[in-house]
Amino acid sequence: MKKKLVLVGNGMAGVNCIEQLLKLAPDRYEITIFGSEPHPNYNRIMLSSVLAGDADMNDIVINDWSWYEDNHITLHTSQTVTLVDSQRRLVHTDGGIVVPYDELIVATGSLPFMLPLPGANKEGVIAFRDIKDCEAMIETSKTYRKAVVIGGGLLGLEAARGLLNLSMDVTVVHKHEYLMERQLDPTASIMLQRELQSQGMKFLLSKNTEQILGKKRVAGVRFDDGSAVEADLVVMAVGIRPNIALAKNSGIEINRGIVVNDYMETNLPNVYAVGECAEHRGIAYGLVAPLYEQGAVIAKRLAGLESDGYHGSIVSTKLKVSGVDVFSAGTYKDSVDTRSVRLQDEFKGIYKKIVIKDGKIAGAVLFGDIADGARLFKMIRTGEDLTGKEQETLLGGSIGGAAAAAADLVASMPDDEIVCGCNGVSKAAIVGAIKEKGCTSVNDIKACTKASGSCGGCKPLVADVLAYVLGEDAVKSVKEGICGCTELGRDEVVEAIRSMRLTSSREVMHVLGWSNPEGCSKCRPALNYYLGMVWPEEHGEERESRFVNERNHANIQKDGTYSVVPRMYGGVTTPKDLQRIAEVAVKYDVPLVKLTGGQRIDLLGVKKEDLPGMWADLDMPSGYAYGKALRTVKTCVGSTFCRFGTQDSIGMGIQLEKRFERLNTPAKVKMAVSGCPRNCAESTIKDFGVVAIDGGWELHVGGNGGTKLRATDVLCRVKTEEEVLAWAGAYLQHYRETGKYGERTSEWVERVGLDAVKTALAKAEDRAALNERINKTLGLMKDPWKEIIDQKELSGTFMPLAPQTEEAKLI
Repeated sequence: MKKKLVLVGNGMAGVNCIEQLLKLAPDRYEITIFGSEPHPNYNRIMLSSVLAGDADMNDIVINDWSWYEDNHITLHTSQTVTLVDSQRRLVHTDGGIVVPYDELIVATGSLPFMLPLPGANKEGVIAFRDIKDCEAMIETSKTYRKAVVIGGGLLGLEAARGLLNLSMDVTVVHKHEYLMERQLDPTASIMLQRELQSQGMKFLLSKNTEQILGKKRVAGVRFDDGSAVEADLVVMAVGIRPNIALAKNSGIEINRGIVVNDYMETNLPNVYAVGECAEHRGIAYGLVAPLYEQGAVIAKRLAGLESDGYHGSIVSTKLKVSGVDVFSAGTYKDSVDTRSVRLQDEFKGIYKKIVIKDGKIAGAVLFGDIADGARLFKMIRTGEDLTGKEQETLLGGSIGGAAAAAADLVASMPDDEIVCGCNGVSKAAIVGAIKEKGCTSVNDIKACTKASGSCGGCKPLVADVLAYVLGEDAVKSVKEGICGCTELGRDEVVEAIRSMRLTSSREVMHVLGWSNPEGCSKCRPALNYYLGMVWPEEHGEERESRFVNERNHANIQKDGTYSVVPRMYGGVTTPKDLQRIAEVAVKYDVPLVKLTGGQRIDLLGVKKEDLPGMWADLDMPSGYAYGKALRTVKTCVGSTFCRFGTQDSIGMGIQLEKRFERLNTPAKVKMAVSGCPRNCAESTIKDFGVVAIDGGWELHVGGNGGTKLRATDVLCRVKTEEEVLAWAGAYLQHYRETGKYGERTSEWVERVGLDAVKTALAKAEDRAALNERINKTLGLMKDPWKEIIDQKELSGTFMPLAPQTEEAKLI
């Protein structure tokens, strides 16, 4: 009988420990994981990329829902463990769940430190620690403009960069004279500040915050020198502290963190601690590499293997701060018993410094060019004597040149040394991927191991490992493909599908030589779309490649329930349909009925097992609120009722929605029809907007009302409703045929250019051909719920209540 292992904390350190244990003893434990957040394990280091708009939640997930299922792990999300009963060996959660354990790992991480200032509890004062904080900042940026970030360390600067990307006016407040004083010396700090100022960031240095101003919501920040600055949003990024609440409540010994020995054991039997919550020999580490080293010790212990234990870590910091590469390690500040070698080029934005003490490198700082970081860090750890070779060391010289130096570095690295700190990938894992899986490029390594897949700072070292194992001539230099499984871009894949008449994803991956023969969660849905777009009749729908929301025809919510949205053409409904929706809501005990921004009714909190019956009882088309398809056509009342209306916007909107419903598109599509230039339906921030003008219609394209706000461009003006429909069909089909999967029309128009779009649609015969192709696709479309219900295939079609598939991470 398997022992019961419980992990408290679904973060990077704890889950990496489980990953290592599964490699050593895959069948030894029945594993249960508790996470306070409603997400699978994600990369907290990449939150700044989410805030900056360079990534979304699905991009930063490390272990998706299917990983837990594949490894037979029970995951409880949105559950906080509040008590460990060490006598009975039970854990209790705030949601009332009680689970027994034989072995317990506490990985509760850390909490953001919030300055205890007067007014710190006001609305608009937040931390920057999890995905919810990112969402709060993004939402705030839609209404407010002035942001103040308190803290000039890495986290504060990344928050500030993200807020700049959200078009906010950003001021960074820091109590020290220099930015990132824990990682950089004054010279590098000044160079960083200069670069960030050129990006639009403002700074108030040597400032101590005294009070948060405002009534209910923050209005400003006052400092102890009497000065103040306006603020609609205050982000505190002044540090973290170990999250020891559970330990304190459960009799686990604590100091600053949870006290552990060299085997990461607490004072309670069979209870371990790992990560930012753990304190080893008086130190609580906040960087990823030491936390993964700690996890490796626990994994060996639980697997019954010998281990030397954990003896602490010498840490280095390799970062990308707002597009600038930074590296530091050891003691990098000058003192009376050290000497330094520097290289500085402010025009190229490069600064390098090594600090020498007793003939050895005591520390190093690199700014702008960090390629030598791994080599210098190795010298710091090994204590290599550099007497007489100081300048050569800084410049990276060696007898055999740069390639020989890189080979020496890789050769000297122990197998368990972490190469990719963001994802915890060791040298041994990369070497194994090269030898066992045939990886020959950095892209291959990224697809197989995730190394270099996050911040990208380790790419040079990954390339060095490749060159060391294969030889430089055997390493392939490749361009970025549609995902890590292929070097081929969107256009090459689509052309191959056409020219080779490939009709299934499996066929595409096999014929085009995918490195991962099963594909991944990024390419599988993309291939399914491209195949359906090219061969609407020949391509059989690959339901398993659809995102979980599209497969269930409902949006999964953070608590595991679903949101159901019936279609309401143009926002218009009837008393009979309203009555039916009300009856269904009562029958299935729907917790919340909400009117959406798209003029529809949303039934929220629906249980997974109720979805088939609910759709059958509704007997209404799906509103596709979950799909990469036409979502809504928003309308005003137009000339039907409004005294300003010049055209029938309701009728036009209903025609558009009925014509293009269920149409698969590269990304979601929203439309609107306004009955006059007053634009009450917000047509100028939609993917396709129609505005009534005197004697006709003005067609707008490429708008986005979301995080990346974009006003539409005017495509053309037409006179009749028939012309509106014809231009809309041609435009959508051209987007379908040339857009990248996942690319909104706002991004597509900017990429291909408005003039190119106009040229493609300029000729009547070209528009007719595009409409003919879209008509062919539309003619094959059926309401999937009708089809499922009619065929009585409800059983076995749907997934369990909790999201359990790889694609569920893409909500």
